[in-house]
This record gives sequence, structure tokens and C-alpha cells, in this order.
Amino acid sequence: MTDTPAPPGQPSTPSQTSVYIHPRREPFEHGLIPLPKLIFTDGSQTLTSLRDKLLQFPSTNNSQHRINSAVVSESLQISPEHARLVIDIIASVLHSDSDPLVSAKPDEVDAVGVNVYDLIIFLYIQSYKRLLPRGHKDSAAVADVWPSTSAFDGFLSALTPLQLVRSNSRRSMPSQADEEAHQLNYLQKHLGNIISLLSDSVEGEGEGEDSMVLSMEKFEHLGFLIYFGEKGFEKFPLSQNAPFFANSDPDMPAAPVPASQVHDWILQNISEALDRISERAAAKENGQTSPSDQDVLMTDASPSFKSSTSAKGPSFIEGISKQSYVKQASEINGSFVKVVNCHESVIYVLAPLKYATIYGCSDATIVLGPVGKAVRIEHCERVHIISAAKRICIANCRECIFFLGVNQPPLIVGDNHKLQVAPYNTFYPQLEEHMTQVGIEATPNRWGEPVALGLIDPHDSLSHPAGGSDCQAESATHLDPDQFTNFLIPNWLEGQASGPTKDNPFPLPDVYMTCQRRNENNLAEVKQILKEATLEESRKKELSSALHVYFKDWLYGNGIYEDIKTLLMKNYC
Repeated sequence: MTDTPAPPGQPSTPSQTSVYIHPRREPFEHGLIPLPKLIFTDGSQTLTSLRDKLLQFPSTNNSQHRINSAVVSESLQISPEHARLVIDIIASVLHSDSDPLVSAKPDEVDAVGVNVYDLIIFLYIQSYKRLLPRGHKDSAAVADVWPSTSAFDGFLSALTPLQLVRSNSRRSMPSQADEEAHQLNYLQKHLGNIISLLSDSVEGEGEGEDSMVLSMEKFEHLGFLIYFGEKGFEKFPLSQNAPFFANSDPDMPAAPVPASQVHDWILQNISEALDRISERAAAKENGQTSPSDQDVLMTDASPSFKSSTSAKGPSFIEGISKQSYVKQASEINGSFVKVVNCHESVIYVLAPLKYATIYGCSDATIVLGPVGKAVRIEHCERVHIISAAKRICIANCRECIFFLGVNQPPLIVGDNHKLQVAPYNTFYPQLEEHMTQVGIEATPNRWGEPVALGLIDPHDSLSHPAGGSDCQAESATHLDPDQFTNFLIPNWLEGQASGPTKDNPFPLPDVYMTCQRRNENNLAEVKQILKEATLEESRKKELSSALHVYFKDWLYGNGIYEDIKTLLMKNYC
């Protein structure tokens, strides 16, 4: 815990307002990539040599310590495509929106380059193992929403017990409290190595910890991993909370401080944060949880819980089953959304976002507003995702269709089966306004260029066979244009929702445009048939029931127009 900043070099003094250290969830949730050549298991030894090598290259754009994808490719011995992917991922999880890489357009990225120290920290945390997902605590709820048989039952029955656990998507995301504690423990263990990668040696001081110092500029790179803040407050620049850098004159930065002093100070704050998480978890077990604790304990909520937000944590939409559910921009507090364990539902999140995670959902259609940083979809089955985003990562999903407006190729990792991608297919009145707010462009739309990486994700907590991450993952196929239709978003707030968007802002490829127009003509024909039909009351009920069944099938993209038309012509006209 830290209090009001004190003068440089002096301990902080207690105050009414205290802020705690937190791990930044973004690099751990959206910044890991399963490429074996990016994972270093020898602490800082190899990365120290790599850092020194990278610092010798000429910097891009007359900026200090910045390198382009060609240098990344050469130094890490990875393909140019993977080097560019690394830089794009770093841009999506950077802690400072003022970094020029964040706002760079696709053709400007190499001219801007990535900061060497941000790259080194990004590479270091590739050794992180995610917290093991938990079995769903409500087995009755799972049985209700998950079918007893699946198209993959035969495939799964052939797996070993370990592989079956890994492939089973009927499991629950760890709670925010568990994840935060897990990430803090990781940082606690590796902090010394990370600080050493940012530190400089002092000439004439010999070797060892006492000879290493950390400047304020390089100290701020730790903001990639941690921040200070509390509910109801903004995230503070890291140096403002450090007693050795606080109140420094920007024109005359404080002198570098011993790396050991920084290390001890951060470890103390991590220890206090872990104690606080334990205390809150204990209080919850004793029935003392307050509403302000919901952001870190959300996935421990009851199955009937629907939604919650907090100033610090993400907005959760959880446990929606067999219903339609909508969230407008005015109802989203913050820019992080997690949709967790939702089934047989249609969910609309019509708001500008920075990050979105969809986890453990089945037989659902989920519409996301524009996501300016990254979307991650994990452990989902038979789900339709409609999203405009800077980038999207799909992991361990089955029989899902993704209707995308994305500025970077979709990334597919882990164990996936029968995935399909298609162009973006909807709009709502505020869509283009929201796209502008988060920096999403309508072109280029790279929905049809999925990139599949290793079948085994080395960041999972379960152990894996050596070399498993070199296996080729199954990619996604393009949705048959005949199955492509516009998805219509109903106006849930009639007379209140207004905006300039009148049509899908993402240009459609010609073949999809042709099929869309044909489907629109077919829909007009069906409407005319219904309008002209003269039916008895009993026949109207039969028709309503039949249309309900067929509409549900249509909603999941089964292309049943001709069946509806035949039914209407045969039985009612």
C-alpha cells in the first residue's frame, strides 16, 4: 500500500486516501502468444544479452531505443509476419496511450517501432502460466445448458484423461481475486529479474545488486505490469507513488536510485496487496462481502447474477441463459467487458470498449460494440460472435462463427475445431461514433486472413508434452456466402437510440454482397406472402409456432429460407 507521495528519498506519510498496487490484467489476458521462440526459461540471462544486442541497432524515427519488425525478426529468429504480430500485440497492451505505437496506423508501425524495454518485458512474461480454470461449481446449471451429446463426443472419447481436461470447455473462469493474486505472486517471484533488465550499471561500483541503478524513465516501464489505484480513482503514473521519484520536476528528473531500493519497495507493496486480497476473500467466506468488493470476487457470485461494474474492474455479464440481454454505452462503467458462462441467449453490448473477453459460452449470439484494443474468445461452443475490433484472439473453441470487422488478422491459438469467419454483418445507430472513439477503421478489414499458431498453449497451467506447441493448429474456414445474412439489432430503446450509422460501415466482398441482396429479396418475398395470406385463428397459431422454430434455426445461420418458403406455400396459400 502507498499513501500520499512524499518528497524524493523520504518515506511516505499516512493519509486519508490510500492506494494499492495491482497487476495490469491486460498483458496477462491479451498479451501472451504461444510461440516457442518467445519463451525464455532461464530468467534474465538470455534476455539481458538480447537487450544489449537490440540497443545497438539504430533507433527508428529518431526516437531513442525503438526498433522495427525487421530487427525483431532478425534478433528473435522468427518470421517477419510473427515479428509484426509481436509488435501489434504489444501495441494493444501498452500501459501508456501516449506511446506513438498505440496510435500508429498499420503502414506507420515500422516507422514508429516498439520500445526495446517494453519488448523485453513483454518477452519476459511469456513464461507466465495462466491460473488453472476451475470446474463449474454448479453442476446442475451446467447440465441444463450443455447438451449431453456433442458433435465432438467421439473425438473427445479418444483423448487421454489429461487431454480431456484440457479440451473440456465446461469449466469456469477463475475469479478476479484469484487471478490478481496469481499475477502478483508471479511478479513477486520474478521482480528482481525484471528490474535488472531495466537497470544500468554504475561505473566503478563493481558488480552485483549494489552496482545497479534505475532511472525514472526506465522505472516507468514497470507500468507495463503494475499500477497504483483504487476504486473511484484514476490509475496513477507509477513514479508519482514512488517515494524516491515523487514530486520530481519534469524538466529536471530525479537522479537514478539503487535498483535494490526499488525492488524492496515494490515487494513491500505486493505483499500488502496480497494480504488485502486474502482478507477480503476471508470476509466473503464469512458473509461480509460489500458491493465494492464485487469487481474482484465476481465469478464467485450466485448463478442468478447477471451484471456488475466497478470503477477499477471490468463489467461482467455472467450466467445469462435462454434470454435476450442488452447493455448500452450509458450502462457500461469502464472499458473492459467480460461475458462469462452465458448459454442459449442473444447478448448485445452496444458500447465502445478497450478490451473484451468472452469465456465459456455456448449456443449464443454475442454482439460487441467496437473494441479498440483486443478481444479474446475462449472455451466457447456453437457461438456466433459479431465484433468490430482492432484485433481478436480465438482460443479453444468449437463450431463457432465469427462475423468480423478487424484491422489485424484474427489470431487462432490452442485446440479449435470447425471455426468459420465471415465479414461483419450488422450495425446500430451509434456504431460509427463508437468506432471513432476507440480508433477502429472500416478498412482494412482483415476478417478473412486468420493466423493459426500452435495447437498447445504453453501458457496453460497444465503440463504439456515437449514440443507440443510446434503442432499446427486448425485454422478457420470462410463462411459459405450463401449462408451470409445481415444480423438485425432491434431498437431496444425506441426513440432514445440515435446516431448517424444507417448501414454496415465495413465494405462487403462482392460475393457476400451478392448473397446479401438475394437474401433481402427473399425476405421481401416472404413478407409479401405473409401479408397476402388469409388465415383462421388456429392456422395463425400454427404459423406463429412454425416461424418461431425456423427463426431460431435461422438465427444460428442454418440457411433455411427455402424451407420456410416451401412451408408457407404448401400449407397456408
